[in-house]
Amino acid sequence: MTEKPVKLFKSRKKKSGYENVTGYLFISPFLIGLFCLTLYPIVYSLYLSFTQYDLLGSPTWIGIDNYTRMFTNDDMFWTSMKTTFFYAGVAVPFRLVFALLVALALNKITEMVGLYRTMLYLPSVVGGSIAISIMWRQLFGNDGAFNSFLALLGFPTHSWLGDPDTAIWTLIVLYGWQFGSSMLIFLAGLRNIPKTYYEASAVDGARPIQQFFKITLPLLTPVILFNTIMQVINGFMAFTPSFIVTNGGPMNSTVLFVLYMYRRAFNFFEMGYGSAMAWVMLVIIAALTALIFKSSDKWVHYEGEQK
Repeated sequence: MTEKPVKLFKSRKKKSGYENVTGYLFISPFLIGLFCLTLYPIVYSLYLSFTQYDLLGSPTWIGIDNYTRMFTNDDMFWTSMKTTFFYAGVAVPFRLVFALLVALALNKITEMVGLYRTMLYLPSVVGGSIAISIMWRQLFGNDGAFNSFLALLGFPTHSWLGDPDTAIWTLIVLYGWQFGSSMLIFLAGLRNIPKTYYEASAVDGARPIQQFFKITLPLLTPVILFNTIMQVINGFMAFTPSFIVTNGGPMNSTVLFVLYMYRRAFNFFEMGYGSAMAWVMLVIIAALTALIFKSSDKWVHYEGEQK
């Protein structure tokens, strides 16, 4: 009487084990990529940050010397840090505000929305490429299209990329121009706000500006939180525009942190120092993300939440 249940149990156990093995085989490419191409390089870079390594010989353990040098004896480190904070502090709000305004406009359109959405998203697809950065450099060059347009209107031309006061702003405009991904997320959030809220408020006499600040903005705060975190991370990790458009110039006015880290690691063959800089940036981004999450309790509103 007990043999059949025992055999049934064993067959189920065997089948379950076979299914587990099959499942791990299917996800093995992801696991290999995760451990070999992500986790291992992260852990190894932490080790390298405590070493002197020139990419040619073997790493030499030097303790916290890289970090001590970074904070006490590297003026360029602080210059790049200051430039990066200014860049992210201006470019991120600029992109978010512009993306929200475009999303609000698209939300009002009823015809050919797909076409407009695709056209406005294209800059985000190609905006981070080398080709676009080269195009941007030509656009704002001394003989570029922007100066030609100013001359056509009778305005004086300017060396936008050669002036330390304006070069960083060309990179900020390029960052804001790539607003498509944030715009799509905002648009999805706007589409999820029930229209009955607007209809009820209109009956009570609320104007569009009042509806925006009392309905749209509060219900959109979860989306704003997500977009803000993503764009802060992207802003602090910016590299291609600074490297291609200005190469850090003029007078180091556009040397972003990641560009300086790249120079230390691959131009000066100081991979240990570059790894230490990478971990400093990781800590900064993690701290900013934590602060944003911490502050979200005071300004992020979730539908149906009781406060």
